[in-house]
Amino acid sequence: MRLLVVEDDPTISHFLVKGLREDQHLVDLAEDGDAGEAQALAGEYDAILLDVMLPGQDGFEVCRRLRAQGVDTPILMVTARDTVGDRVRGLDTGADDYLLKPFAFDEVVARLRALTRRGRTASLSSVLQAGPLTLDQEAHQAAVDGVSVPLTATEYRLLEYLMRRAGTIVSRDQLAEHVWGGEYDPCSNLADVYVGYLRRKLAGTSAADRIRTIRGLGYMLSRGEP
Repeated sequence: MRLLVVEDDPTISHFLVKGLREDQHLVDLAEDGDAGEAQALAGEYDAILLDVMLPGQDGFEVCRRLRAQGVDTPILMVTARDTVGDRVRGLDTGADDYLLKPFAFDEVVARLRALTRRGRTASLSSVLQAGPLTLDQEAHQAAVDGVSVPLTATEYRLLEYLMRRAGTIVSRDQLAEHVWGGEYDPCSNLADVYVGYLRRKLAGTSAADRIRTIRGLGYMLSRGEP
């Protein structure tokens, strides 16, 4: 997943960003409300982790403004403010879930997974499937016909993005943004190289021809039967 963390406390933000990246997610960080709104509007995120007490706009206002501008990205609001009124206000401004500090990292990840599943039209299962190809998002494990396919962290993020958008064309720029984030040279052929790596990993299996090149547009992973 590509995630945006909006948190001004350096201890908490370091803890979250480090843990989420180790969990093989792409993570951007904003340290105040204005920056959080700007990044949420500029980027395409799978979920936003939004603190309430922020410099500039607070989290309630950021959430309200994002929803007013048509941003429907799932938002997990995080705060130490534990009154019922605060929780109601957060949900009423457009947050999808509310998590109180202090929290366990595993709970953050589980809630983010739940939010992104709700936002998809596919099955609510944490396992994505395209024909014989499956991807377990909790175990970070790919398989074809039940046989494990070992992937590097980058190959996993690439396959996850393609599978979550199975049946639609994904451009090289979209791959660059979601798989490599800001660490990608737009003139690079890295996306093509890693698609090639994935194809080699799938070669000889019943999913060998599942990733198609759409000339001049990008790539598409077939949803059902090839």
